[in-house]
Amino acid sequence: MDIGLLLILIIFLFVALISFPFIFLGIPGIIIFILIWVFFGLAFIASGIKILPEYQRAVVFRLGRFVGIRGPGVTWIWPIIEKFNIVDLRVQTIDVRGQTCITKDNIAVVIDAAVFFRIDDPAAVILKVQYPREAIIAAAQGTLRDIVGEVELDELLLKREEIAIRLQKALDEVTTPWGIKVIKTPISDIKLPETLLRAIARAAEAERERRAKVIAAKGELEAAKILAETAQYYEKHPWLLRLREFEVLISVAREKNTILLFPVDIGMREVSPALTLALQKRKSSSEEEGES
Repeated sequence: MDIGLLLILIIFLFVALISFPFIFLGIPGIIIFILIWVFFGLAFIASGIKILPEYQRAVVFRLGRFVGIRGPGVTWIWPIIEKFNIVDLRVQTIDVRGQTCITKDNIAVVIDAAVFFRIDDPAAVILKVQYPREAIIAAAQGTLRDIVGEVELDELLLKREEIAIRLQKALDEVTTPWGIKVIKTPISDIKLPETLLRAIARAAEAERERRAKVIAAKGELEAAKILAETAQYYEKHPWLLRLREFEVLISVAREKNTILLFPVDIGMREVSPALTLALQKRKSSSEEEGES
């Protein structure tokens, strides 16, 4: 006989023994007898009333056998002969931290991930797995190592989202028979060995130096092209080159404490257009001053 049913029989006999003597006391005794049984009935009914929120379900067993899922709201459980397990249907999370995995190119990395899941079948999660969270952690650890072992380090670093999706699909296939739906499995952190980090830093520094040298070389090339075009223009107009020399001398001589001796063999043929233009401007300015 089940222990729950035995307890009910014991309680029933105990109440009967207490209330039975009152029957021989006349009408007052009968009233007391009825009140005792009414109180016992109300207490029995009240002890079986359960209120479940919207996000919970009760998996009920009667005398050890599964009889159904109840909730949400007000439900009634047979006292003693029925047992129930509360299952939360909200999204839950599990941290999978510090998992050492070896990539396809034999590099050991430490990965931190998380598993977001919810329970879709409360009966399955109670009947088919003893400790759901521990089972999910064990499955996530093994699946993560298998997936990381199939990719190289560069792919692991560049395609983290794709690997997280693969992990979610593989883990969901494992947990679906348990009544658990894996929503997502983000990879929060990938820790590399110190030696590898130093090698990556040296490679990045070398890449920056290479880019700087390429940019400087392109700048010199563009400057050389402009200088070549300028030289060709000065070759066609040599007097402009002389004027440029004068401008340089003027800019250098602006400092009053500077004495500059710069011997120049100036050909009148080369600077005659510039000198003619300067004389014309001086003559016109002097005529305007005389008229005024």
